[in-house]
Amino acid sequence: MGDVAMTVPVLRALIEQHPNVKITVLTRAFFKPFFKGVPHVSVFVAEVNGKHKGILGLLKLSNELKNLGFDAIADLHNVLRSNILKSFFFGIKKIKIDKGRHDKNALISGEKFHQLKKTHQRYADVFEQLGFPIDLSNPKFPQKAILSEKLKSLIGVENMKIIGIAPFAAHQSKMYPLDLMKQVIESLSKEYNILLFGGGSKEIDVLTNFETSYKNVINISGKVSFDEQLDIISNLDVMLSMDSGNAHIAAMLGVKVITIWGVTHPFAGFAPFNQPDDYALVSNRNQFPKIPTSVYGNKYPESYKEASRSISPETVIKKIKSLL
Repeated sequence: MGDVAMTVPVLRALIEQHPNVKITVLTRAFFKPFFKGVPHVSVFVAEVNGKHKGILGLLKLSNELKNLGFDAIADLHNVLRSNILKSFFFGIKKIKIDKGRHDKNALISGEKFHQLKKTHQRYADVFEQLGFPIDLSNPKFPQKAILSEKLKSLIGVENMKIIGIAPFAAHQSKMYPLDLMKQVIESLSKEYNILLFGGGSKEIDVLTNFETSYKNVINISGKVSFDEQLDIISNLDVMLSMDSGNAHIAAMLGVKVITIWGVTHPFAGFAPFNQPDDYALVSNRNQFPKIPTSVYGNKYPESYKEASRSISPETVIKKIKSLL
């Protein structure tokens, strides 16, 4: 999800700087709302678990895509499926993203600890090789969504700043310990409206517990559609997220994003778009010198599982308040 969200500000810049270009985004149906309102961009849904599954399904998909008559392919994913799909196209220019795997391996091995090229720039580089250079330094974002009466009623209309908090991530090693997050929520809820974002049933149970424990805290998960979540996020004053998809969704909508990093690190290039470096709160590398232990947070020593505990709740609270 984060990878797809990161393409959005790049495509906005592409269309603004090259207004005669038409883009067809090939992605899953779930991600279609990301591209709502982006001019000259349409979405073609890949049914990778249905009729487009497997090699024969990809061949069928290629035949459907050929009917669109496009001029070039920008592969922003560079995985087995996208490489197989590209092989069915002849006589058309195809450029794939350079993921910088060698540099990332050097980073996680400890050989070189420095900022790598950001993923958004890697996306932009693909379009430059296709003849469409993109400058990402002066981005424009969509206006805040106009909330429906249903959403206004859900989140409240009090004259208070709104903070979104997304405390979960794909791996526990990327999460801020929930007991510390509870302290952050308790403190901030005394002055601000807090909206909680999450996913599965276990996550919703945790968020519901937070909601019932404190005033001005509302659990959004399970109550609205994904499209409605995007509208709500666009109206946040700040988002607090892990190194996860919610950070990239908020960033693509022009929201300020504070991120907490456990065993991963923004040097790998996955920081949210257009956010100052000091918006990333990283674990203490004096205590945990092997950080980043992996690019995606799926590999780490057991003793590093709660590395982000080295970031105090006071640090998180102070940073958020400084933006409000």
